[in-house]
Amino acid sequence: MKRFIESADRNQGTLFPEYLDDFVAEDNPARVVDAFVGQLDLGKLGFNRVEPVVTGRPSYHLSILLKLYIYGYLNRIQSSRGLECETQRNVELMWLLRRPSPDFKTIAKFRKDNGQAIRKVCSQFFLICRQLNLFKEATVAIDGSKFKAVNNNGRNFSEHRIARQRERIEANINRYLTALEKADLQRSDFSQAKTERLQDKIANLKERMAQLDQIETQLQETPDKQLSLTDPDARSMTTGRGGKGVVGYNVQTAVDTKHHLIVVHEVTNVGNDRSQLANMAKQAKNAMAKTELNVVADRGYFNSQEILKCHQADITPTLPKPSTSGAKADGRFDRADFIYHTEANEYSCPAGQRLIWRFDRVEGGLKLSRYWSSHCPQCDIKAKCTPSDYRRASRWEHEAILDAIQARLDTAPEIMAIRRQTVEHSFGWLKAWMGATQFQIKTLKMSVRR
Repeated sequence: MKRFIESADRNQGTLFPEYLDDFVAEDNPARVVDAFVGQLDLGKLGFNRVEPVVTGRPSYHLSILLKLYIYGYLNRIQSSRGLECETQRNVELMWLLRRPSPDFKTIAKFRKDNGQAIRKVCSQFFLICRQLNLFKEATVAIDGSKFKAVNNNGRNFSEHRIARQRERIEANINRYLTALEKADLQRSDFSQAKTERLQDKIANLKERMAQLDQIETQLQETPDKQLSLTDPDARSMTTGRGGKGVVGYNVQTAVDTKHHLIVVHEVTNVGNDRSQLANMAKQAKNAMAKTELNVVADRGYFNSQEILKCHQADITPTLPKPSTSGAKADGRFDRADFIYHTEANEYSCPAGQRLIWRFDRVEGGLKLSRYWSSHCPQCDIKAKCTPSDYRRASRWEHEAILDAIQARLDTAPEIMAIRRQTVEHSFGWLKAWMGATQFQIKTLKMSVRR
């Protein structure tokens, strides 16, 4: 091997022993994990069995298992078996744990029994972030993403899905019965074998029909009329604009816009984000220890009552309002074409007429004021406005809060690009860590060589 860097002989002894510490660089993240866990009071954080028992086999210190868990999170090692394997071959883990190698059952039990305590460890990390003044800007981006559960689509049931399966089973039974009658008329060795095969299929379908009856009975006992057999908490929910469904969870996160740190997260089985804005914003405000907070979200979070809760908690949300106007879709004047005058408490329409206040009413839990003009039947551009006799406008009693949100968007539209770069970036990495990735090289030529 001339002119190459030569490797050391595996059987060559060393005069002076090498220290394990020499294999871990000074700036290695493992040293940060060691220092962080070393200053935690695991008893106050709620970890089980912090003090060793007097009898029985000695257990691993909880700080060792916590270091192993955090190291696995930082290095995309999620399974307990994978962590056990790394403790036996990874020099960094040998240094971090001081050589112990817990088995996978011990690691899995630690995670199962200390879920709430591990969440409190995350809170301690954010306490350090606050001390380092990393949350100076007090702005977070909130978003949710659907993560698939271990429950397959075929083991998730709703009333509609059960009805469709029954229709398919009945259609198959009728088809097999027809084929069975034809086979009986032929009376040959081949038809005898076919008859037995068809009878078995019909019996299996009837058994499946009985199973659906049992599942429907269980389904009626659930509050949301949805049942998952493998993962009882998983729910079927749509993903993206294509309307495709996935059985899984809706993971909510609030991410700091400056350092892209996930401030808070919450796993829900609610398929939409409309009721999540105030909850996530308040948690982020508490985690960052701020008296005021700016929040950016997409239009899926737009909910008047949620926005009001944020306003009352000194949280300033910025998000676009979804366009649901049927008038705009038909080419007529939209609600945005009507200008509200605060002092007079009235609207002016594109024709220059006044829409005056008529009455108040409560609709969907919201107090709304109704406005319209008496000039509508004589208006020259009425066809561009409404097919009804009068064009009526409704205004929520806290509509000024929504107007302020739109004003912020109009003056700083780039904030929505910052939202995408912040929170969607974090979700992309999380899903990549979980194995949802793509080719790591570019061009067809390089992909073939791979």
